[in-house]
Parts: sequence; C-alpha cells; structure tokens
Amino acid sequence: MSAATVIRVLLVDDQVLVRAGFRALLEHSDDIEVVGEAAHGAEAITLAHQHQPDVILMDIRMPLMDGIEATRRLTADARTSSCRIVVLTTFDHDEYVFDALRAGASGFLLKAIEPEELRGGVRVIAGGESLLSPSVTRRLIQDFVTRRDPRPTAPERLDVLTDREREIMGLVGHGLSNDEIGEQLYVSPATAKTHVNRAMTKLGARDRAQLVVLAYETGLVEPL
Repeated sequence: MSAATVIRVLLVDDQVLVRAGFRALLEHSDDIEVVGEAAHGAEAITLAHQHQPDVILMDIRMPLMDGIEATRRLTADARTSSCRIVVLTTFDHDEYVFDALRAGASGFLLKAIEPEELRGGVRVIAGGESLLSPSVTRRLIQDFVTRRDPRPTAPERLDVLTDREREIMGLVGHGLSNDEIGEQLYVSPATAKTHVNRAMTKLGARDRAQLVVLAYETGLVEPL
C-alpha cells in the first residue's frame, strides 16, 4: 500500500495504557499509522498542527483542556478544520457526546469497541462519512429529553427541507445508516444518501453528525 493511502491517526487520551492499547490495535493494519499521542486537549492541538492527521481519536474528560474544547478549537481553525474527530466514550458519560458533536466532532466510538470495529470506524471517518452508533444515539436522545430543556431551538430552520428530507433527517438523528434508512423507507441507499446530502447542503451542516445535532435542537427527533 502506498503512503498516500495510509490513514494518519492522532490518539488523545490522558491514560497511557489506553493510548498504548489503541495504538497496538490500529497499527495491526497496514493502512493505518498512528502519528502521535496526546495526554490532553492542548497537546492535541499542538500535535495536530504538527502532524496534520486525517483522524483524531479524542477522549472527552481530560486535564488542562477537555476533548470538547479541543474539538471546538480544532474544527474552527483553518489549519486543522479538515481533520476528522471521533470522540471516545463510555455509556456512563453519554451526556458529553452531544456537546462534542455540537463542537464539531464527526462521530463517536465506545471505548470497549472490538478491534475490527475500531479499525473499520477509522476507515469510515477517513472516507468522509460520520460514525454514529445507533445504540449510543438512542441513549443521547433519552438524555436530551430527560436532562436538557426540551423546548426546540429555531425549528423553522427545517422549513427549507422537503417532507422526505425531514423524514430522512429524523432517521439520521436516530443513528440509522443509509442502508438502514433505505430498508425502512423502501428506497435505495444511494437515494437515501442523496436526500441526506441535500439536507446537509440546505442546512449548512458540515457532515452527517451535525444533522444529528440539528435534529435534536430543532425538536425533529423524539425518543423511540
């Protein structure tokens, strides 16, 4: 495999053993290279400027600067805005994931993920897609309903969408993939993807994960 096709990954976690474990799992594959490790958000920003990784695996709760603030700064900085950020989470701290997505993260992974799922997730993110686990997404929805102000923010933002685009955006908000949306609505995955892309364009969303945030904030998504 040529160097041009290798996915460059930056690991960000305050626990050395966690970083070592993820490095070992990722570098088991020839198409993934870990270019750096950071113990907190501020160090992640410095290393991201230095190495320009394709994907950043970002823990949320860290000293000095947490993963949410680091994500916000990295996605707002023209030097690193093209880096795709995946937040690492556990079921115990789901409430922070929504804030990370709002800050610009393109998806999330459970820390207890299987090795092949981890490597596959990195490839999905590097390929320009978002990574949204349906099980965690449903937990996020429940958290949003029970812990946050349930009143929607600016629901009129969705007025630019067609009925079909709103329907598909709602399914995206529940974490469904294009294949799953196609099965539910009896359309092809390509058709589902077209509607998703049109919704992103109309709403100015940078990626699929941002559609999830908007689905929450505008009141489009309700608990399953």
